[in-house]
Amino acid sequence: MDQNMIFILGGGIVLVLVAVVAFVLISQSQKKSKAISERLGEVTQPTLSLEEMELQQSFLDRVIFPLWRTALAALGKMSPKNSSEKLRLQLQAAGNPGGITPTMFSGLRTGLAILLFVIFGFVTFMSMDTASAMMYTAIGAGLGYLLPGMWLGQQIKKRKHNILRSLPDSLDLLTISVEAGLGFDLAMQRVTDKWDNELSQEFQRVISDVRLGRSRREAMRDMADRTDVEDVQTFVGAIIQAEQLGVSMSKILRLQSDQLRVRRRQRAEEQAQKAPVLMLIPMVFLIFPSIFVIILGPAIPKLMGVNV
Repeated sequence: MDQNMIFILGGGIVLVLVAVVAFVLISQSQKKSKAISERLGEVTQPTLSLEEMELQQSFLDRVIFPLWRTALAALGKMSPKNSSEKLRLQLQAAGNPGGITPTMFSGLRTGLAILLFVIFGFVTFMSMDTASAMMYTAIGAGLGYLLPGMWLGQQIKKRKHNILRSLPDSLDLLTISVEAGLGFDLAMQRVTDKWDNELSQEFQRVISDVRLGRSRREAMRDMADRTDVEDVQTFVGAIIQAEQLGVSMSKILRLQSDQLRVRRRQRAEEQAQKAPVLMLIPMVFLIFPSIFVIILGPAIPKLMGVNV
């Protein structure tokens, strides 16, 4: 009886070990076959049609965003056509956020003005008299029209600040690359490979324009117009002049890099000189009243003849 139990237990253990080993071998073979099939699928997978590629996108990208853009474009066509070229330049200076066009931006202004007009009118006419309600409704419509312009101005200011902040370091890398023997286009490519900011994106666009057949002079001038930054315009002018006169590019870049760092230090000193003037506002309206209350507070009852 004992020997039979030992044989049964031993046979059970052997079967379990065999099952475990077989399971491991089968799983490994399945993983290998799956990996091979995935690699073969990458090579032999047929190209997707435009409809299949579109269906792979999310519902927002396929339906919501196109409807939103279409509605903004329709409202923009209904809005008055004034200073469209100026608006295009402003959007260009802001980096075309969201790929918005001047017509769409005009539609955004009109739509927001109508929306706030309806909201302010509904709220004010329910709780105020007619004259006050009309005044606040007009204010709401004006805010709806002005808010997109204020937002666009902030985007332009932010982008110019980022370009100014990254320009000296980019020029240093350009100078080092050109002095090491690289061409100017390859040096700009090094900048785009190292950083991903507004200036590197502009450099990448210049490289793309040159590859498409435009001259470097025209591509650089377009970059200066798009950024609308004085230091970038100075840098582009120096590069174009050096190319026309045959001056060494490395010397021009070194000179421009040194000048930009001097200008950045001067701007920092200018901001430091403005700090005391800006500090007067919180001091006059916040700090001085508190000091007057602490100093003159105990004396006020005595001056008024009140015994405490």
